[in-house]
Amino acid sequence: MNSLLLKEYPLWITNSFPIIRIVLFCLVIASALILIITTLFQNNDSNNTEVVSGRQESYYSKNKGGSRDAKLQLITIITSIVAVVCIVLYFVSIIIYP
Repeated sequence: MNSLLLKEYPLWITNSFPIIRIVLFCLVIASALILIITTLFQNNDSNNTEVVSGRQESYYSKNKGGSRDAKLQLITIITSIVAVVCIVLYFVSIIIYP
């Protein structure tokens, strides 16, 4: 009965899983910091300011930050996907090799 509970893992698993967990944890921390930074640098799109001031903005003034915001939005999406994948892999590695 005890032999069923105590599994014998190959040597490469016992050596590599702690390193993989450390790398995944570092990637989660780095992606969290990047998510915070990119979210803070994005413009706040408030479309209701024209209603109060009564002035209309030109096409250039509306879209001058579009490329920067689009890049920041893309970085935010990619970084969040990386964070989710790393978190899932981290917890799967804990399930496989406790």
